Amino acid sequence: MNITAFEYNDEIIVVDCGIAFPEDEMLGIDLVIPDVTYLKDNIEKVKGIVLTHGHEDHIGALPYVLRDVNVPVYGTRLTIGLVENKLKEHNMLKSVKRKCIMPGQFITLGSFRVEFIRTNHSIADAVALAITTPVGVVIHSGDFKIDYTPIRGEAINLQRFAELGRKGVLLFMADSTNVERKGYTMSERTVGESLDDIFLDSEQKRIIVATFASNVDRVQQIIWTAQKFNRKVVVEGRSMINVVKTAIELGYLKVPDKMMIGVEDINKYKDGQLVIITTGSQGEAMAALSRMASSVHRKIEIKPGDKIIFSSKPIPGNEKTVSKVINDLYRKGAEVICEDTHVSGHALQEELKLLHTLVKPRYFIPVHGEYRHLVKHAELAESIGMKKDNIFILSSGDVLEINKEGGKVTGKVPAEQILVDGLGVGDVGNIVLRDRQKLSQDGLLIVVVTLQKQTGQILCGPDIISRGFVYVRESEDLMLEARKVVKEALDQCNKKKITDWSKIKGVVRDALRDYLWTQTKRSPMILPIIMEV
Repeated sequence: MNITAFEYNDEIIVVDCGIAFPEDEMLGIDLVIPDVTYLKDNIEKVKGIVLTHGHEDHIGALPYVLRDVNVPVYGTRLTIGLVENKLKEHNMLKSVKRKCIMPGQFITLGSFRVEFIRTNHSIADAVALAITTPVGVVIHSGDFKIDYTPIRGEAINLQRFAELGRKGVLLFMADSTNVERKGYTMSERTVGESLDDIFLDSEQKRIIVATFASNVDRVQQIIWTAQKFNRKVVVEGRSMINVVKTAIELGYLKVPDKMMIGVEDINKYKDGQLVIITTGSQGEAMAALSRMASSVHRKIEIKPGDKIIFSSKPIPGNEKTVSKVINDLYRKGAEVICEDTHVSGHALQEELKLLHTLVKPRYFIPVHGEYRHLVKHAELAESIGMKKDNIFILSSGDVLEINKEGGKVTGKVPAEQILVDGLGVGDVGNIVLRDRQKLSQDGLLIVVVTLQKQTGQILCGPDIISRGFVYVRESEDLMLEARKVVKEALDQCNKKKITDWSKIKGVVRDALRDYLWTQTKRSPMILPIIMEV
């Protein structure tokens, strides 16, 4: 959920606008998007949204945020191409202004002058931003690594970082994702060498490569290797198909004529003539590879002898789901390769030190990563000479006021997690999530009873319906006793002349909960339904 607002007087620019993926306890939630209440309340100040690159955690929330904060969006060609795919899905293409900016170009948004600086990452067209403000220059690195031999385009523009550093940089905000790892990130080209070796060793086997849909350079290398070994390429998975289509249209992906075939033509070729590039490298339940592994994919079935390459590393938190998919693939007789087919898109310690040394900022904010990464990055900055008092580790919503004299956190703005469930945005909150968790852990009991309005006598029931608590046919004695408990509770209400429905429901719920806890040490959700005739 990367999103940062820069404000000077009555002007605001926003950098990135991403999603987070739901945590395990967020049952049924599809996406998590940022709370933009502050931007909505100050909509007249917002001049535009500037994007560093096209990954979901930097552009994914745009269709939701632009509904309330409809301002121009600026980014490089591939980034804007991927944004347009999203806007098309949400029928917002005509209502949102987009502008493509080339690395090296400037845009002016009110008092802010924003320069796009070429960097390298695991997606093409990534940039850092040099934001010139009336109080000084702010450099935002975006997600980056230093790759001297990138697949497409040129290496990171270190010279420009050095020039800005010589002139003086007020604030540096830098990617902290890989700060715990020593050394330098390997070049993306090393993956191509590993792929060549695997393809050479798999002449008669069908090869399936799972990777991030947005990693266009990785897809390009798979295509190059497939070309060397005379294999046809099949692209599978909705997001992979969309990204590949966009990348080909914009010229970021070169595919030889007649090399790419549709999934329906797979049976026309021998296994040794095919490569399938697919989504699902993170074990996502609905992704193409997961569906293949669980035998629910309509057109592709895993066969003994298939070679599956995971060209990615599990994102922290996804290890279990990835492991499950790998186990399912092994059960089907496939061979799975997870090593030496991925390099990170984020800078390691030595690359971070290099950029810090070139930029020489007065103040520093570590960004992008978990809290421990931010702390480690702050320590790294200290180790190369930055004053501790000039480093700010911020939490979501913190307001940092900064100028040449100093900086301090002066307050907070709303920064809750907004949950997206289907078409509902923000209509699922903590109470609903708590109910879902309770239902998932202990199940549900519905108690239905019909009472006579005048006398309060039981005319029908009580009937008890169990969902996710116990299997009724095997727990008849428990259900029988539970009905007696409910009946007794209703009799007590009648004797005490309790006629208020909510109070009767409370008495029934408490009595049944106590009984079930005594018998089962479980506490299901209990919903009494009372009808009067």
